[in-house]
Amino acid sequence: MPQIGTPTVTSDDRRELASAFGIQNPPGSRDLTFEEIQESVQTGTDPGFASKSAAIRNDLIDELDLDLIDETLARMEARIERLPAVRETGIPAGENEPERLYRKLLPPAWEIYHHLSAVGFFANAEENLPAFTPETIERTAHQFICAETLMTALSNYGFTDRQQTALVMDVVTNNTRLSRWVPTKDIPEGVEFDVEYVPPIHQRAMGGALLWINALDRHLWQKEILITDRILDDAFWHAKSMLAGLYVMTRAVRAIAASDDDELTDAQTTAALTAGAAILIVNQEELMKSTFWITEDKRAPSRVR
Repeated sequence: MPQIGTPTVTSDDRRELASAFGIQNPPGSRDLTFEEIQESVQTGTDPGFASKSAAIRNDLIDELDLDLIDETLARMEARIERLPAVRETGIPAGENEPERLYRKLLPPAWEIYHHLSAVGFFANAEENLPAFTPETIERTAHQFICAETLMTALSNYGFTDRQQTALVMDVVTNNTRLSRWVPTKDIPEGVEFDVEYVPPIHQRAMGGALLWINALDRHLWQKEILITDRILDDAFWHAKSMLAGLYVMTRAVRAIAASDDDELTDAQTTAALTAGAAILIVNQEELMKSTFWITEDKRAPSRVR
């Protein structure tokens, strides 16, 4: 059975990813798989990164509800596994209202979002986590790709070699795009909106992704006459990527909330929070461009021509 909605990953993409980790393919050699790149990356303890998640833990460990987080993670995993059926359905059915396909995937993620907001997690994360700089992104990528717990989980929930490559590339190859997402306190004066109402950066990333996925069913239903298989594939992939980003961030929150969690190091936990946000940022922007902005060259041919 073909892999529906699978992103394109070229030989140049794989070589670019390998190069970002200091791995050079000999001329004429085959492209390295994601697993081979992962195994070749050398990483060790990053005390600076480790201190960031440790600081959040010191502030919030008594506020985070570990039972809720564990229950939410299990429900998020089940939702990710439902995604292929959503893509196979395609356009939501319905006469007066669209069927809830993508929206049904979101309740666990909304639950963790509201919990993190209530306990002040997002504000604390913005205070303690590093901003998106080239150095931060490089350090994040090295710790993230070596977080075996996360990579194994993504593989188990249907992320192929190509899809894992695409997710890590979202982090590695978007320095300029991610640098535009600055902490609220760093937004310059004179912008056209009231900064007082701008939430912390990780809340923007998570909440924005949830709202874009939430809007997908109605958008596809209303624009059915314009929708192509390519648009449906793009919607599926970017939604799947954002669910992965939400899962990665929630798994990092779990590592912060549980003092006995030994599956992620503190440095990997910091990286998971940063990488998860990066994946959410990149894919909500790409979803907007590929699926919601239906230009004349992308739309299905008119039925009256």
